Amino acid sequence: MDLGLHGLRALVTGGTRGIGRAIVEVLAAEGAAVGFCARTERDVTDTAGTLTGRGSKVSGHVVDVADPEGMQRWVAASAAELGGVDIVVANVSALAIPDETANWHVSFDVDMMGTVGLVKAALPYLEQSAAASILTISSVSGREIDFAAGPYGVIKAAIIHYTQGLACQLAPKGIRANSLSPGNTYFSGGVWENIEQHNPELFAKAMALNPTGRMAKPHEVARAAAFLVSPAASFITGTNLLVDGALTRGVQF
Repeated sequence: MDLGLHGLRALVTGGTRGIGRAIVEVLAAEGAAVGFCARTERDVTDTAGTLTGRGSKVSGHVVDVADPEGMQRWVAASAAELGGVDIVVANVSALAIPDETANWHVSFDVDMMGTVGLVKAALPYLEQSAAASILTISSVSGREIDFAAGPYGVIKAAIIHYTQGLACQLAPKGIRANSLSPGNTYFSGGVWENIEQHNPELFAKAMALNPTGRMAKPHEVARAAAFLVSPAASFITGTNLLVDGALTRGVQF
């Protein structure tokens, strides 16, 4: 199936590692021009170099999503480089899980307001697009009570609520908004590799909860993301898509 992404312009936050990197790669492979950002200059440079070497049209910038002015500058600069914006993917998370005051603050600033900041900065460009789409990356922890029930899970639930509100508010303008909630996703340098190495008891407990006997791979999540933001999903808006290998037990009506 042709997703219809060829020639569209997409922005992805946190595009150098894990799920974000995979989303950038899948969108680029489908023919989209992709602007991405991350906080580490070396990661941005390496990712841009690798994808450009594959023939993809990409633009990488160093940005902290918790900086609203920095986000606005990045969106404006990327829109100028790419010739507009059709798609935005808010992917960054502080991954601040322990129930500590500092983690509540950083989760709100990075996860929640980083998402809000991206949407606000991109809206003037999305309003000019004939295929406008917003995707926010939430988590199964935003839907069910698990070990991340503190700031991480609460903020991820808020992101789903925010996104579904956007879907209703922006539908008359032809702008779609969906969220995607991955289950446990394993990749080199990721949180689950760290837990595997430093908290094997928790890792074994998490693995036992996965009916498939494994965790997701970033590209399995990214392919779902690519579909949701694509014109092939033109009548899907206001949904939260679980990509979790039957990890969650609740029935989603």
